[in-house]
Amino acid sequence: MEGGSDPARLKMSFMSKATLYSLPGSHPAVSVKLMLDYKGIEYKTIDLMPLVHKGVVRAAGFPGTTVPALKFNGEKLQGSVDIARALDRIVPEPPLLPADAEARKQVLIAEAFGEAELQHAVRQILWNAVRRRPKSIATFLEGSSLPLPPKVAAYTSGPIIWGEYKVNDSTDENVRNNLAALPEWLDRMDAWVADGTLGGETPNAADFQIATSIRLAMTLEDLRPFIAERPIGQAAVKTCPDYAGDVPPALPAEWLAPLG
Repeated sequence: MEGGSDPARLKMSFMSKATLYSLPGSHPAVSVKLMLDYKGIEYKTIDLMPLVHKGVVRAAGFPGTTVPALKFNGEKLQGSVDIARALDRIVPEPPLLPADAEARKQVLIAEAFGEAELQHAVRQILWNAVRRRPKSIATFLEGSSLPLPPKVAAYTSGPIIWGEYKVNDSTDENVRNNLAALPEWLDRMDAWVADGTLGGETPNAADFQIATSIRLAMTLEDLRPFIAERPIGQAAVKTCPDYAGDVPPALPAEWLAPLG
């Protein structure tokens, strides 16, 4: 073959196109999309309605009910971290984890924080705010494959918003606790940018995991001014330039005081 052959791309040619089950605005699903793009893996996205997605995902043969759920290379994968490990196993190049042992350790620590703490905290804040500004849910449909006009979504999404608020335990108490923790978390992530764990020349699994949570947080006008100019805010935009959604000011001023 003229010019030789790339073993990774040759392997890819024998693989089926990936199918990603997602929700509009889902930050873990956007993480997986970014990883698939980074790996050069072709995929199609099936956007589902919130809450309804649980039954659809199970009917599609996945063991759990959550998204992101990915069908690829004959496997059914769920969860952004598990999918990241599987993608590196199936398509090793380019890797999502550094080869250097110490750098790899730091990336795994940052990735675990992003998945275990930051991801759900931002989700809880989001649904509490959207419940207060229900028409804003339509802004997350930009680029979605759901056959639902934004205006229809804005006026018919009350039950979905309430359901997600309840399912995610987005209570005022939980959101206030998350907002109180956010300044320390932002400092921690800024430090990771400073030492190269995040925001480096080559993106890694922690970049993809954390950037989408930060970008979702920045869809809230209440939070954007406290994040956008920080190193982690700039790193998140670098990794994830586009993110649909815009929630007008919704949260009480006293809840935001710790950020000031």
